[in-house]
Amino acid sequence: MSDKKFDSVLVGYTEDPHYYEESLSNWAVKFKKHELIEMAEKYSTPVKDNGEGGNVFVKLFMSKGGKPCCSVWDPFSEASKEKRNTREATKEAAVENDMPF
Repeated sequence: MSDKKFDSVLVGYTEDPHYYEESLSNWAVKFKKHELIEMAEKYSTPVKDNGEGGNVFVKLFMSKGGKPCCSVWDPFSEASKEKRNTREATKEAAVENDMPF
């Protein structure tokens, strides 16, 4: 079994994509009311003092098996926290090494 950590969760019902002239045109995702409420409560980004945040990020993609899928980003997952910490450490290292060359 893989030890890979994911920063998103599969959600909704994703319909088969529609093609126009052999190119991907669009596809739809259906959410139940309780799923939308859960996504807003559980997966929205924290709201800052200035009012920024409170966003829910949804991604449509094709699985390796060719099936359409929809996922929502979980900002509180372990994988997201690790990525955020890595990004902050990289920014701090860049500030410490602010040499012009």
